[in-house]
Amino acid sequence: MQKKNHKKFKLFASDLLKSEGRQLKKQEAAGKSSTVLYLATYPPRECGIATFTRDLTSAMDRKFSPALEAKILAINDNGSSIYNYSKKVQFQINETDLEDYINTAKEIDRDDSIKLVNIEHEFGIFGGISGDYLIAFLETIKKPVVVTFHSVIPKPEERLKRVVRAIFDRCSAVIVMAETAIKVFVEDYGLSPEKFYVIPHGVPTIPPYQSEGMKNKLGLSGRIVLSTFGLINSGKGIEYVIKALPKIKSKYPNILYLVIGETHPRIRKEEGEKYRNKLLALLKKFDLADNVKFYNKYLTLREIIDYLKATDIYIYPALDPNQITSGTLAYALSAGKAVIGTPSLYAKEVLTEGRGFLVNFKDVSGIIKTVDLILSDSKLKNQIETNAYAYSRKMTWPNVAISHLEVFKKIIKISSGVGLYKFPEIKISHLLNSTDEVGIIQHAKHSVNDRRSGYTTDDNARALIAATMYQKRFRDPESLKLVNTYLSFLYHAQRKDGRFHNFMDYNRKFLDSIGSEDCFGRALWATGYVSSSSIYENVRMTAKFIFDNAVKNIYRLKSPRAFAFSILGLYYYSQKFSSQDILRRTRKMADRLVSLYKEQSTKDWKWFEKEITYSNGRLPEALFLAYELTKNKKYLEAARESLDFLTNLVILGGRLVLIGHNGWYNYKGKRAYFDQQPVDAASMVQTFLTVHRITKKEEYYDKAVISFNWFLGQNSIDQPLYDEITGGCFDGLLPNCVNLNQGAESTICYLLARMSFDR
Repeated sequence: MQKKNHKKFKLFASDLLKSEGRQLKKQEAAGKSSTVLYLATYPPRECGIATFTRDLTSAMDRKFSPALEAKILAINDNGSSIYNYSKKVQFQINETDLEDYINTAKEIDRDDSIKLVNIEHEFGIFGGISGDYLIAFLETIKKPVVVTFHSVIPKPEERLKRVVRAIFDRCSAVIVMAETAIKVFVEDYGLSPEKFYVIPHGVPTIPPYQSEGMKNKLGLSGRIVLSTFGLINSGKGIEYVIKALPKIKSKYPNILYLVIGETHPRIRKEEGEKYRNKLLALLKKFDLADNVKFYNKYLTLREIIDYLKATDIYIYPALDPNQITSGTLAYALSAGKAVIGTPSLYAKEVLTEGRGFLVNFKDVSGIIKTVDLILSDSKLKNQIETNAYAYSRKMTWPNVAISHLEVFKKIIKISSGVGLYKFPEIKISHLLNSTDEVGIIQHAKHSVNDRRSGYTTDDNARALIAATMYQKRFRDPESLKLVNTYLSFLYHAQRKDGRFHNFMDYNRKFLDSIGSEDCFGRALWATGYVSSSSIYENVRMTAKFIFDNAVKNIYRLKSPRAFAFSILGLYYYSQKFSSQDILRRTRKMADRLVSLYKEQSTKDWKWFEKEITYSNGRLPEALFLAYELTKNKKYLEAARESLDFLTNLVILGGRLVLIGHNGWYNYKGKRAYFDQQPVDAASMVQTFLTVHRITKKEEYYDKAVISFNWFLGQNSIDQPLYDEITGGCFDGLLPNCVNLNQGAESTICYLLARMSFDR
């Protein structure tokens, strides 16, 4: 990052001050908040900036409200307030009224709740020559200002250059959406690179989706669908796609090109439907009435997503080589579509490295060849789609919201805890989708079950805990059914001697004679948890039966994690069925853990093994719980030392940085930083919450919150793993992207972590 002349945006959260999070929660509850005011066009005005501003401010509010509120200063394109704005719009400016800019700036300065103004800048939406009325606003306003440039014009004429430089000089930071924009601003405008931050254009979270299902819904089944969407104008270059269609049609007669969107309101006002009529004439000329379909309307987000899901190839034929961002192109990437684009500044940046294809401007033959290349090679098409989808995960609105907050923090005082304590609502939709009448299916291809992977006792034990936690909280019939399904799996998986099979194929055949020690420990943990829960008695008694039949095997165990999982099961079981036998077994398991700790730990390596691997937090957590049951201080001492050691390894710079599964961490070797996995994040969340409950120390609650926010994007690559659409969780954190699969373990572990708060 430091090798470049600008500060490409990365998230480096400050360490939380002790108790700051609880204070922040009290502040939010009291209704105290700060406001960032966004100067932009806003719906129902129909333009790309309006849509962008709505989506950005909605994402900011979802993440940070009420501590940080987003409000709007709307730019109107005429002198009358004809737009029926929502309450979010606090101020309005007539773009052609210079006094309006000045008076509104003064009014904003009188509002103490407004801490910062974020201007969404686009050439053409501000009054004056080259939009220079905005300068009067900037010269008047005393609040700090951030400007987001949605366009940059290379080699500008002198008047435009002076306007842009005046805007730049009067703001505290500049956001652009592509690296290329900074180069243009520095080289062609003479601007200093230090103020610039790169935050990508935001996109909705769209789960990977096979197009055929949506084609059926939209009445497009049996067609190969090409599409272009957005507000239509002559700069879109749509005619060159239409001219390519006769040749494409000769090989692919079922081809269908969707042109989705109404004519841009300003274009319609100036010249009516001249451009659209030109396109319609081409259809008649080339006999394409059955191969091109126009949807002449302003689209809702839901409609955009549906048409993108139905699309086989997205075409971006824009004619402006200087376009520095494109919402439509960004959305196509977010839907995981193969994209053909012309080489605008933005497209050249995002469609590289196997994420799409570039063709020259107005290049009909290039469009023909590239469409054929994609349609004739399904393997290539799938790879392009996968690359596009993975690249666009950093562009999802929750991530973009966090990035904006971090820029704002550099300019105004905002608590480092803002947003950390606002968690997603609890939803089990992906858990339900991943479960059939047998149990939860082990793996997934994206969010779709991979039935070939079958089932495991490991996953069904974890799922049993999650479903029981959900049932305890919501008392709904769906989660009760899940509890019964998972408990039934464990009952079936238990051998006569009380131990468990682990792997079952999709045909319900166990593939092993006996499962791993981890599998045994997790089954004991799950049944112990259910036995002491407040769920229906017949369910509890079945769990108790399984537990009682298993616990006699506990002294066979040899691995530290099996010790830890078993202690968790013993602890929960004892909450309802306390006995000297349970205490004796708990001491025996805890003694074994402490013995390992004393054997393996040194002055600089306070751990139970010579390698730190997976589910690490469970080991000290088990000793804390053993201490709570027995009051034996040797358990507490080993628990504290080992947890402090682990915490210093994984809480870095105010965020959770887990030990990677791609190599782990040997005491004589290098530490692996990737493939970080949800199972480890969940173990840290639950461990810190357990220790907070036992010790009453606020620092552990704060660390639990930091650990949970790993799922929400406060991690090594600043990308969320929780999928708010499916309710699932991505399978891991790779060096440059997330693992896009949403398997059972990941989703269950997210739910365990989420539901551990405010139980």
